[in-house]
Amino acid sequence: MNEQETRTEYIIPALQKAGWGIVAGSRIREEFPISKGRLIGHGQRSKPDKADFVLQYKNRNIAVVEAKKRDLHYTEGVAQAKDYAGRLQIRFTYSTNGLHIYGMDMQKGTEGDLNKYPSPDELWAMVFGDDVVTLPAKAQIEEKLFDVPFETKNLTKPPRYYQENAINNVSQAIAEGNNRILLTLATGTGKTAIAFQIAWRLYKAKWNIKGDFSRSPRILFLADRNILADQAYSSFNEYSAFAEDALVRIYPGALPTERQQKEMGKGIFHSLRKSGKVPKNGNIFFAIFQTFLSGPNDTPYFGEYEKDFFDFIIIDECHRGGANDESSWRAILDYFSPAVQLGLTATPKRNQNIDTYNYFGEPVYVYSLKQGINDGFLTPFKVKQVTTNQDDYIYSPDDEVLEGEIEEGKVYDIAAQNRVIEIEGIERYRVQQFMGMIDQSQKTLVFCATQAHALAVRNLINQVVTNKNPNYCHRVTADDGKLGEQHLRDFQDNEKSIPTILTTSQKLSTGVDAPEIRNIVLLRPIKQLIEFKQIVGRGTRLFDGKDYFTIYDFVKAYLNFSDPEWDGEPLDPEPQTPKPEPKTCNSCGQSSCYCVKEPEPPCYTCGQDFCICDKQPKRMIKIKLADGKIRELDSTVRTLFYSADGTPISSEEYLQNLFGALPDIFKSENELIHIWSRPDTRKKLLEELKEKGFAKEQLEEFQKVLHAENSDLYDVLAYVAFHSTIVQRTQRAENAKLHLGSYDAKQQEFLNFVLNKYVSSGVYELDEEKLSPLLLLKYNAITDAKKELGDITSIRNTFIGFQTHLYASRKAI
Repeated sequence: MNEQETRTEYIIPALQKAGWGIVAGSRIREEFPISKGRLIGHGQRSKPDKADFVLQYKNRNIAVVEAKKRDLHYTEGVAQAKDYAGRLQIRFTYSTNGLHIYGMDMQKGTEGDLNKYPSPDELWAMVFGDDVVTLPAKAQIEEKLFDVPFETKNLTKPPRYYQENAINNVSQAIAEGNNRILLTLATGTGKTAIAFQIAWRLYKAKWNIKGDFSRSPRILFLADRNILADQAYSSFNEYSAFAEDALVRIYPGALPTERQQKEMGKGIFHSLRKSGKVPKNGNIFFAIFQTFLSGPNDTPYFGEYEKDFFDFIIIDECHRGGANDESSWRAILDYFSPAVQLGLTATPKRNQNIDTYNYFGEPVYVYSLKQGINDGFLTPFKVKQVTTNQDDYIYSPDDEVLEGEIEEGKVYDIAAQNRVIEIEGIERYRVQQFMGMIDQSQKTLVFCATQAHALAVRNLINQVVTNKNPNYCHRVTADDGKLGEQHLRDFQDNEKSIPTILTTSQKLSTGVDAPEIRNIVLLRPIKQLIEFKQIVGRGTRLFDGKDYFTIYDFVKAYLNFSDPEWDGEPLDPEPQTPKPEPKTCNSCGQSSCYCVKEPEPPCYTCGQDFCICDKQPKRMIKIKLADGKIRELDSTVRTLFYSADGTPISSEEYLQNLFGALPDIFKSENELIHIWSRPDTRKKLLEELKEKGFAKEQLEEFQKVLHAENSDLYDVLAYVAFHSTIVQRTQRAENAKLHLGSYDAKQQEFLNFVLNKYVSSGVYELDEEKLSPLLLLKYNAITDAKKELGDITSIRNTFIGFQTHLYASRKAI
């Protein structure tokens, strides 16, 4: 009896006997999805994780059942059952073969045999009974909130398992009376979707800070950039679940155009300048900090609301300054202190964002970049580390000083270039390099040192690109205003291919949702790990046909991967010197002054509230390289792969990982020859390698590392496993031709044709699926091929049988 028969004949009836799927509010969820499977190349994924059964009651997941076929031991599924329960935050989990049940309590660490499954009410009491007795108020609020099912847009957008964990943990924190809550999830994992589901649950439950469930809450979504607030507004609209007048987007002045409003969705668009007052009708309000800080007669708009007007406040990208004691934005959060406040961030606790964690406390849920990539919800990446022979420039008299005063003998390193000194020849070379490496039809972000540098790089890209569309590349920085915002919206539109490349300095490092991004080019040093993670996050969003994205690193940003904090667990920061008590402002009388209008958060690079990175020296040094130096410009490229443990690894480390995986698949070179000589067993081997994370693309990349592009993939595997000599395909083909004498003249002609295709294109030309295309290419029609070579069976036997001669013993070669 196989596993499915065991489920049908034994497990489901036993669960139903216990009341699952029978008692109202209970469900048996079979094949419950957990991960999608890590992307491994060419549209393929590793095997996804699915729990055999998840038992649900009253809209909660409360047990996992891992099934094995009847003839296996009933505890065979224990490890999987514990793994799935841990990831789903479920306390009770079971392993069974249909005949026997093994139960585990993940909280108490107890386990043992059971005679039957607990009923829904019994299991509910086991999980939540103590709360009802000792914390009745908490239990009542939880019940009200969890009675609201997720809004799934007709089952087309159910929350992923980690999103469900985050939503439920926030709901529990609210029920426990926690009024400062933090979620830490990697960029691209759907923090806004989580915010929507939380808002929906509060809205439908009529939860409010009074705790009487008499009215729907008033919720404020705060961001620090219009693009983030607009994205959130559109995301909430995507579900079309809220009432027409529930959503309110607040602007300080002019409203978006009618077309833009239509694209963003239904709701109320409110201009403070036009109306002269803040909006109070609605349930979900979207605004940026700066809007609420500005106001008539130097008074902030947020003061026009009662302090307890909002019940719940969501702060997007909360690490960007809102929780800082000295930030003028903090005045908003302090003013609305009665509200429950939820911070959303992608950055674990680090010294640079300690204020965020001091304000909100430890996160109620954490989901890392590593988890997202390994689960298949984020796109993996590789890093092309590019080093040029002029990364450290020293002036010599054959170069021409066009402007400024050069300091002879001084090393102008990569950090000084394009901030202190401008060398157009070097920058043109770098642009030519990455434009030659990328697919120029793929959407790309280029991060530059300053706004002026972004302008220069934009011009260079448009000069060297093969696509002559005048809008191919645009700059999007603070100086580009509304036109830049429109270029960004067009770039984000998956239906549009123009603009294809955007250059920027600081503006696009965070919060920009553009799933199609395939390339990120770094032309400025990234000094802070938090910003580096944000930039990497621009490429991690999933998109059809996108197996990975590539970071082209010209500035040694890859060194950030060596930082132990790169993708680790939240760490306690180093001890900080106590801050002095904030001074009371003479103008507004507040300790958190809101007189200052703060246009942007503190800059990641220079650390200033008002960024000075883009303030060019009074006179930038401009150099024209000597013709000889331009001709001598050169670079090296080294590729790093993203490993399953969360860090990029070198090609050499990749080789070691591959070496460790191969002995599980074949034990000797003779066995490898036997497998590789037939298309069917060769295909199976490649599929096994793919399951272990070594897809076609990775193997071909490794061919390049070994300088074996003109060799067979067989030689790569034989070299890795047995240190065998690498042989070129031409040598293999010539050796195989020695065996053509056993075939007739027409068969020899066809086999010579096949060998030529093999030499030019590689081993995939020998796949069985390639036989028909090869016959059509050679003879124009299958019927003509049969006239020359005989029936299809004979042709197939010739095509497959001859391949053994390609992989004869090395002595023959």
